[in-house]
Amino acid sequence: MPYVVTQSCCADASCVVACPVNCIHPAPGEPGFATAEMLYVDPRSCVGCGACTTACPVGAVVPDTALTPEQEPFRELNAAYYDAFPHADRAPVAPVPPQRRLQRPHPVRVAVVGAGPAGLYTADELLRHPEVNVDVLDRLPTPYGLLRAGVAPDHQHTKQAAGLFRAIEEQPGFRYLLGVEVGRDVTRAELAERYDAVVWSVGASADRRLDVPGEDLPGSASATALVGWYNGHPDHRDLAVDLGHERVVVVGNGNVALDVARVLTTDPDELARTDVADHALAALRGSAVREVLVVGRRGPGQASFTTPELVGLAGLRGVDVVADLGGAEVVGDDLRARVLRELAARTPDPARRRVVLRFLASPLRLLGTDRVEGVELVRTELVPDAAGVPRAKPTGETETVEAGMVLRSVGYRGVAVPGLPHDPVTGTVPHDRGRVEPGTYVAGWVKRGPTGYLGTNKSCAQETVEALLDDLDAGLLEGRARQAEDLRTVLDRRGVPVVDLAGWRAIDREERRRGEAAGRPRVKLTDPGEMLGTAASAGRRGRRRLSASSR
Repeated sequence: MPYVVTQSCCADASCVVACPVNCIHPAPGEPGFATAEMLYVDPRSCVGCGACTTACPVGAVVPDTALTPEQEPFRELNAAYYDAFPHADRAPVAPVPPQRRLQRPHPVRVAVVGAGPAGLYTADELLRHPEVNVDVLDRLPTPYGLLRAGVAPDHQHTKQAAGLFRAIEEQPGFRYLLGVEVGRDVTRAELAERYDAVVWSVGASADRRLDVPGEDLPGSASATALVGWYNGHPDHRDLAVDLGHERVVVVGNGNVALDVARVLTTDPDELARTDVADHALAALRGSAVREVLVVGRRGPGQASFTTPELVGLAGLRGVDVVADLGGAEVVGDDLRARVLRELAARTPDPARRRVVLRFLASPLRLLGTDRVEGVELVRTELVPDAAGVPRAKPTGETETVEAGMVLRSVGYRGVAVPGLPHDPVTGTVPHDRGRVEPGTYVAGWVKRGPTGYLGTNKSCAQETVEALLDDLDAGLLEGRARQAEDLRTVLDRRGVPVVDLAGWRAIDREERRRGEAAGRPRVKLTDPGEMLGTAASAGRRGRRRLSASSR
């Protein structure tokens, strides 16, 4: 019985290593690994042993006999990959190399700034060396970055990757210093004095703007802010979200845009079984939104969303998903093209909520006086540039679309980290394999830009850590940690309320306790003060137990 990968997986490659017959690709070392939309099981060589299902941290691999109707397209998607990349030789893939060991074995202290996937994968790679201790800092009281605050609440399977991070946290030599902001609570110079190396994995924290008139009206926001709002991110919990209108327009058609459209149109009773933030669930229960229009300036062939996300959207129950091709033709006979043609041929049901994928249109301005009331769109056409790449050019034909909210979802840009070089074009820190200079390194989006998937951060971290270890072996980091005083001692003296691993575990337990009472995976704490209080109570209980045991 063959198995099938059924979603945009984490690309952690655990299943690749577990497979005894080398039938899951692309694998580490192969073209496309960590940048492919997903991994694929070869149905011709899969022996149905189920080893991959046990290894998969997000439950993405299922038997072909257990596929739901909505998952059936993934059967073909897996098989089609091997029509293009047959892997006929069946050579061993991803051999485990001998564990590297430091040539100068002595205690090493590394600070990782940023507790998202890139930061935690970096810590994991570093902690493979018993000489290394890692402190992971983050300005928020909770870790996991976009896994916690970016993955849509109805994608609970993806959030199971938190189990990978929990295993990393429990390794000897790992320590959290959460709720600590570099630049506010501790300076970059103070980190350099206390650590042999500092790895920055702070991500790309700003959204790209549309740069059209009316963009600053109330009712105009970034899709990222809305994602943070419904995921309970402390920075966005007070976002003004007015769902009292029938239509929302999302400009941009990447995966985030599809996430937003899906969440805004999903039955709130279904979302009530997820970890969606309470304030968002209450607002969605009272929502008047009937249609989400997802606008892309280019054609269906150039859309940024991935095929797995398109298949997932097309399979929504109780929601009409249709495509307005803007006069374009869908070229090709692959699964993506056929799904788009099928969506374009659908007849909407007026009784249902609706998601419309609109192509070849671009916003000219947002309309309204006191708040957003609509958007003026211009029709576009694709014109090849000098290199033959199709570019969207406005035709001059315009239309007005009424909407109570307009969300921009046209990408991210990195902001400069004080004290680090910055490339304003790419929004990244210039580097060589993650090395900014000996002792200073980058990983994640601050290194490569806002590209890739969850598992991409693993290969990215591996490259950065290799550069760091090269510098250690070359003796370039000796004598850097000149200040012996522990950073936690300094922060405590300054009155900074630090959340350590025990504190994070206390927050996690409290969220799960509240979730269990409500029949949900968790009910997130969104108030930083409440998070800090919950974490501090764990510290007080620990001190009381220690005091009692010493009597």
